[in-house]
This record gives sequence, structure tokens and C-alpha cells, in this order.
Amino acid sequence: MRKVIPQWLDTRRHSLAHIMAQAVLEKRPDAKLGFGPATEDGFYYDFLFATPLTSDELPAIEARMRQIVREDEVFQRGDLAVDEAVAQLEAMGQEFKVEYCRELAAAGNATIRLYRSGDFVDMCEGPHVERTSVIPDDSFALDSIAGAYWRGDESRPMLTRIYGLAFETREELEAFKARRELAKQRDHRKLGKELDIFHISDQVGQGLALWLPNGAVLIDELEKLAKEMEFRDGYVPVRTPHISKSRLYLTSGHLPYYKESMYPPMQLEGEDDYYLKPMNCPHHHIIYASRPRSYRDLPLRLTEYGAVYRYEQSGELAGLLRVRGMWMNDAHLYCTPDQVKAEFIKVLELHRFYYSLFRITDFWVRLSLGDPTSKKFAGSMDSWETTEDMARKALIDAGFPFEEVRGEAAFYGPKVDHQMSNVVGREETASTTQLDLVMPERFGLTFIGPDGLEHRPIIIHRAPLGTHERFVAFLLEHLGGVFPTWLSPVQVRVLPVSEGQQAYGQRVVDALRDTLLRATLDASSESLNKRIRAAEVHKIPNMLVVGKREEADGTVTWRRKGHRLQVTLPLDRYVAALQETIARRLMDNFEDVEVPGFAAG
Repeated sequence: MRKVIPQWLDTRRHSLAHIMAQAVLEKRPDAKLGFGPATEDGFYYDFLFATPLTSDELPAIEARMRQIVREDEVFQRGDLAVDEAVAQLEAMGQEFKVEYCRELAAAGNATIRLYRSGDFVDMCEGPHVERTSVIPDDSFALDSIAGAYWRGDESRPMLTRIYGLAFETREELEAFKARRELAKQRDHRKLGKELDIFHISDQVGQGLALWLPNGAVLIDELEKLAKEMEFRDGYVPVRTPHISKSRLYLTSGHLPYYKESMYPPMQLEGEDDYYLKPMNCPHHHIIYASRPRSYRDLPLRLTEYGAVYRYEQSGELAGLLRVRGMWMNDAHLYCTPDQVKAEFIKVLELHRFYYSLFRITDFWVRLSLGDPTSKKFAGSMDSWETTEDMARKALIDAGFPFEEVRGEAAFYGPKVDHQMSNVVGREETASTTQLDLVMPERFGLTFIGPDGLEHRPIIIHRAPLGTHERFVAFLLEHLGGVFPTWLSPVQVRVLPVSEGQQAYGQRVVDALRDTLLRATLDASSESLNKRIRAAEVHKIPNMLVVGKREEADGTVTWRRKGHRLQVTLPLDRYVAALQETIARRLMDNFEDVEVPGFAAG
């Protein structure tokens, strides 16, 4: 579930930021102070230095912090009149604090809060721990240095940001460091390069992923999975263009509500402006409206693995997790009001199935609601209250625990966000389901009811696998690049023991490929052990060793990545076992498929 940081730990981390600033000023008296908040894993503080600070100086700063903690200094709070606070901060030479102090005064603050510990004084709202000694001196560590513009403004000075880590105990601190090291090894950008999954080139553009052959296999298999599930559930596929006239997005509201995240228009002489589509939904609404609909046609479930384009800020791009071009597992369900709850629950169950399939357990559900005080949400309060209540009841009936967050909805309706954590607990939205009463009104969508009159449908927007880009990033990090056989780009690596068995090895590869198994031959001159090691490094799930005995008997010796055990069996029996695990989309051959003579390892 969502990680909740207790207030006492947040206060401790904030106090450590203050202690770090005290230690830094003792070492660098000319440093100018920025801000120093607590973070999810610790704290940071921003400084302006006359000469650059290097990471070599962090150990001495950290050592002084431990001394301050052991010296049992008391945090003393003082509230000063604005003029008095400005005068004191000016005397200290803290120009950034003076600037912020004056802003607070202009906003109506009559007093400014400062905290003192030892000889150090800082303008700070607090709270802080009562005494420094309540912080275990082995529960924190300085971590890294980065650059950060003052107030996040590129036109302002570049400050030095010192990051620290802080937890309740030394054991928790060390455990976090170990998880983070694992996360570095599992970072999808690192694995994506090592395993030839994707490439991002400046010649193509930031945030625009090029899928390499291995990555294309992952996409094909995920799309195949989705299409099979959707076919069983009565979805019908559609295809829509990558661009559209501006009037479509004016009707949908994307231009007034979403323009900052859209690419600039393509301007053609004598024609409307065209935009790259940021969403598939407006196109699907036009398909729905292309002919009259009856209640007997509903629910209509339109599905498309469609490409969409969003102009994310360059500083927010992050590998595959945040991109500008993406392929979305999109669908829109047009329902009568009495169909909504059942359809919504079926969509939630589809999410549950996918997460269970990939053994993803660290996820939770957030019901993102509108904010009646904000102008970013379209539609009437009545429609919002109706759809929010529908989503809430569906979650309860489906047995999904959830938290409600006001103001995080889509502009046209509430949404259910499935949130995931990676190995260090970083939270990301993996997929969403939304309810919509606004678009049917905007597009004039209707159906003829049993009473012969026109009625508005309610739309469910859903994308249980999210985008290819984000879901592949999750899987790379969740599985460490070790994909199950059904999903693996290379399912089998055939390894002849010597040059004399290369011809037989090729026949094995050909037989496997004839049954549509993705098999390759490693006939290099390296030793067998080195070739086995290479297959392990490239995370090939299955290896078939073929020597003189196997060639004579028409068999193969099967090794599974991560297992020392191996079994020799006829090629046709091996193919049957592999086809079973692929057909059932199992996660591990030996645990889930009974193979004679092979124990799970």
C-alpha cells in the first residue's frame, strides 16, 4: 500500500536539514541559505557557495552533524515582527531568506518564525525536534550533490543541493541503501540498453522511444495478451489517425484544458490547424456518433492500441516512464446508466488479472476526484457527484481498498488510478480507469432507449496496461529483465557442445522456429561454460545443450536460467512443455509445468 511517512519522522528529517545547514555554515561561513525541506527518504538543503562544493567535503560535514546531534542542542523557536526578522537576516547576509521574508510580508504575514540551535539561526516554519539528541547519530547519512535553480527559475542563480538520507534506525538506513543499489541494477534505462530493448536518440527527439527488435517482441506479446482478453470480453477494435483538426479538440475540451501538454499546431494554408493527438478518446467519440445507436447496441466497447503524443517538459522526461510519444492500451465503453457499475467492475477485475499474471503485489488504488473550487474541471457539479459516487460504489463492490484524493481527476471525470512502487518505493501511476458524463454532452452522443427517446450514454475510459512505454519500464524493473518464456524476446538459446554438433543444433533451432518459438543458435568458438554464462547475462530463460549423445538420441538437455538442475528429454516433449507454459502464460517453467525428472529449484 501507499507509503505514509509519520509526522515524527518528517519532523526529524526537517531537523536534520537544519543541522546540516548549521554544519555547512561552520565549514563555509560565506554560504547563502536557500530552502531545506524533508523528503520521502530524507532531506536536502540548497546553498550558494562562493567556490564550488565537492562531494569530498561531505564526510566532514556529516561528521560535524553527528557531533551536533550528540551535543544535545535545543531547538528554540522565536517569532519576530517582519521588520525585525528582515533586519536580522540582512545582518546575517542571507539574501535569499530576506527575499522570501519580504514575500511573506507582502502576502500579509505579520510575524516571521526563526529557529535557533547553538549559534545557528534559520528562518523556518518548523516544526523541529525538541533536542538534537533524540535523533540517533547512525540513522542518517549525506548522500549526494546536485544543482538546483533558486525557486526553480532558470533565470535565477544555480544553487548546490546537498541530499541526505534519514530513517528511524541504522538498520532501516542500510536496508534502503541496499534496495537502492538493487534499483540501480534494475533501472529500466540500464537494462533497456543492456538487453537491446529501446533507444532514445537526439536525432529523433527527446522522449520518443525507438523500439529495438527485442523491445518490439515485448510490445507484440503484451498487445497480443490484451487483444485476447478484450476479444473474450466483447471489445471491438478500431483504428484512428495520428492527427486531427483543431475543432475536434475544441469540442473535447483538450485545447482549453490540456493545451500546455499538446504539441504546437501544424498550420496549413486555407485549412484548420492540425494537432498530433494527445488522446484517442475524441476519435472514438466520433466513431460512436457515426451512426444512430440503440440501447440494444450497448455497452459498446471500442478498443485501440493507439499512438498519442504529449509535450512533456524536457526536465520531466525519464526513460520510458515519462515520454512524449506513447502507445496506449486504450478503450472506451459506452454504457447505459444501469450498465455502468457492472462494466466498471469488470474493468477493475481486468486490472487485477494483469497484476496477478505478472505477480505484481505492491500496488494500491487511488480514487481521484474533482475540485469544485478549481476551473480546470469541466461539467456540472451534479455530473461530478454522480460519476464520483458510481466509481466509489464500484470499487467497494469489487473489493478494492482505496484512498480518495481531491483535485487529481481528469478534467472530464473522476478516475481510479492504480499506483505502483518500485524496489525503492518510488510511486508511479501504472494505469487508470475514468468515468465520464461530460464528453457525451460535448459531442452530442445519444442512444435510443426502450421508451423510444434519446438518452446520453456514460463513458468508461480505461487503459489497464497503461502505455507500452511505462508498462515495459515497470516490468523491466519488477522482473530485473528476466522475462517469463512467453514474453521473453529470445525464448530458447541452443548451445552445441562442440563444432561437430552445430548442424544438429541448427536443426533443433529450425524445429523450434517451425512451432513459432523464438530460438537462436550460439555456435561461437567460446567454451560451453562461457556460452552458458553469456545466455545467463542476456537473461535467456531457456538453454538447450546438445552434444553427441543428444544428437544420437534426438534429445535435448534443458537448462533453465537461475537453476543448476537440468533434464534431458526428447525434443518433441520439450516443445510440448514449452508450448504449455507459453499458452498458459506462466511465470516459471519448472515451478508451474510438471516436467518429468525435473524438480523445481
